[in-house]
Amino acid sequence: MQTPNWRGVFPALPTQFHEDLSVDIDRTMRHFEALLDAGVHGMVLLGTIGENNSLTPEEKRAVLRAGVEVARGRIPVLTGVSEFTTAAACRYAADAAEIGADGLMVLPAMAYRADRREAVAHFRAVAAASPLPILCYNNPKVYGVDLTPDVFVELADVETIVAIKEASGDPRRITDIVNAVGDRYILFAGLDDVMLESVMLGAVGTVHGVVNAFPAETLHMWDLAGRGEWDEALEIYRWMMPLLHLDDHPKLVQYMKLMSQECGYGHERVRPPRLTLVGEERERVLAIIRKAKETRPAIPAGAGLPGPRRVDRPSAQPADVPPTATSVPPHLQS
Repeated sequence: MQTPNWRGVFPALPTQFHEDLSVDIDRTMRHFEALLDAGVHGMVLLGTIGENNSLTPEEKRAVLRAGVEVARGRIPVLTGVSEFTTAAACRYAADAAEIGADGLMVLPAMAYRADRREAVAHFRAVAAASPLPILCYNNPKVYGVDLTPDVFVELADVETIVAIKEASGDPRRITDIVNAVGDRYILFAGLDDVMLESVMLGAVGTVHGVVNAFPAETLHMWDLAGRGEWDEALEIYRWMMPLLHLDDHPKLVQYMKLMSQECGYGHERVRPPRLTLVGEERERVLAIIRKAKETRPAIPAGAGLPGPRRVDRPSAQPADVPPTATSVPPHLQS
């Protein structure tokens, strides 16, 4: 198969709920549209922030179908594949292809902590069940299964496994993967607060949480990094870091939804067993968000702001800025 051109900022979109906690597809898709207009490069539906495992099989397929219809081929739409059994993951992966998704973000099977042999078998089975390209999601802290570089050596013969979302929190993993398999896989940063380090080391994309609330700043930072303007990118990164740290927490879903609500996108409602934040914890997170809003850096007019879809931005390297060998990492050069 042809390797997809997955590059840039892919929001992990929250799934919105009505007051009765039924899925609010209209509000979810309004958020999708706002991020699309802001200039994001792709979208991940039904990931961790999308509360995949809190939705029924029918709800998952309805959200994905709506997202594909909204995107209309303008950006790649990936869907999380997060199930308790390999068989269920295979069924969903096959259905996602029929619905029209552009790719799968596949997680290890939930609840049971698979060993290496079992994890490899799971990913091979899902790949065999669907023709779609796969982004493997490694987040050992949250899911208890560590997809180490040698796992990707073993999976390198599976043609449709094309990319890795590396969310171990250790940027050294990017180098270890490159040393083990070269450029076999497209590499994505998987935690917001190691994004810039990951880009410097070989990542060409990021599956991002904070972009749901701060699209302009996130996209501008990405563009600066793509041009090799590291000092300017680092200035935004340092301002944003308290927000980015909220992505690396067991309550990241509640944190990202509250952040999005504070910035005018969606609502903080979550499905049990998650509960919305209360008391000191909620006030502490709100203080971080509100301080960021009050001190947000100046960015060029139009950077990441609603407007016509920027179809000329397929990658992190803007077409009108020639790459400079001394500052732009080779993997970001178009």
